[in-house]
Amino acid sequence: MQIDKLRKEYPDFKYNYYQIKETESNIVIKFGFEIVGLEKFEPQITIEKKEFNFKNLTSKKTQRLVFFLGMVEAISYFKATCSPNFYIACGSLTEKQKAWFSKLYYLGLGEFRYRNNIDIEQKDFVSFISKGNIEEENLKEDIKIEKGIIIPIGGGKDSNVTMELLKDYKEDTLCFRIGTKEIPLKCAKIAGFSRDKVIEIERTIDKNLLKLNEEGYLNGHTPFSAIVAFLSYLVAFLLEKKYIALSNEDSANQSNVVGEKINHQYSKTFEFEKDFREFVKENIDTDIEYFSMLRPITELQIAMLFSRLKPYHKVFKSCNVGSKKEPWKWCCNCPKCLFVYTILSPFLYKEELIDVFGEDLFEKESLRKTFLELCGFEKTKPFECVGTYEEVRYAISKTIENLEAQNEELPVLLKYYRENFKLVDGNFLKFYNENNFLPKEFDKILRQKIFGD
Repeated sequence: MQIDKLRKEYPDFKYNYYQIKETESNIVIKFGFEIVGLEKFEPQITIEKKEFNFKNLTSKKTQRLVFFLGMVEAISYFKATCSPNFYIACGSLTEKQKAWFSKLYYLGLGEFRYRNNIDIEQKDFVSFISKGNIEEENLKEDIKIEKGIIIPIGGGKDSNVTMELLKDYKEDTLCFRIGTKEIPLKCAKIAGFSRDKVIEIERTIDKNLLKLNEEGYLNGHTPFSAIVAFLSYLVAFLLEKKYIALSNEDSANQSNVVGEKINHQYSKTFEFEKDFREFVKENIDTDIEYFSMLRPITELQIAMLFSRLKPYHKVFKSCNVGSKKEPWKWCCNCPKCLFVYTILSPFLYKEELIDVFGEDLFEKESLRKTFLELCGFEKTKPFECVGTYEEVRYAISKTIENLEAQNEELPVLLKYYRENFKLVDGNFLKFYNENNFLPKEFDKILRQKIFGD
């Protein structure tokens, strides 16, 4: 559908309410959104309690965190029409907070805007309209949080590396997963985290949004990691854990479109991490530290570390196509599969990688265009969580050199690269970005893994 027509026909979006209810086994958070004149939505987030000792449920900071979480959850529903007016009936935002969410909506929906040919400047994209004043006492509660770690996990190589890096802190660490897939639980078990050390969260999408998607209303990628940010912060606050250790890497900062600020991974970037830390410090004011354990290093270095973690190799998964099926499998035909295969190839090619994926992806001529996109030889990088062009080319070059040193024949995609492009050399495996928020004790652990004693 045409964006101009939708914005004219449905100019108003409403954030009507948020609710927090506690049952014997769960904390249930419910939101009320509305595209005026079209549809209402009531999505829900369920946090399991079970053995976990949740505190601060009646805190005003909890209320404000849930309100902000709703502002992010609303993006999934707002995007159906991109209504220019966003009315907030259940809370209020300062002008500074409005500017913060304006940036998140605009850059977080960068891929969505690109794919839907939406050419609107940030200042005109959405206006947040709220009434009333924020109660200053919301920020005055003195709740001390001194220790403990929350690790969001998804089943991929990155969060597995983070769990291993922080294994000496296991006693006071909890894992955190959104969804019902078994792979994250299996990975956590390998890392030594029993079931009672994993918090499960279910996020329910309102069926009315799915209906609009089927009817052709606007659809596309949303900044899911921003939901993870607010939700993990809420859980850390309720469980009084000091650190939230994400697994976002330096590579996430690269744009997917040459010359434009369009990033599939915007809410995984260092820019968002910095913005989020400043936002919660100013508006929630706790001792909780949100940071990425892997921010100083690249996907290539994470692959190097993960290649040594053999017990995970037949278990981990990060293919989004395959995640939609049971059991979760590598589809072996998408950009994510080819990227993971490529970035691990300098360390595990050939037999070990084939054992993981079930086939040699470098022998698939059908993946040539995707291969070139990952290398940066096409207009866009695949809209997936993949590494930079430079490290992909380096990984390919090293794998080619390894095979040639053993007098082995190159598979079809590597042969094509060898015949058409230059091999890349450099000190990629010793990279370390000092622009990060790692606490000193965790920074020391990561440095030791990268540089040795």
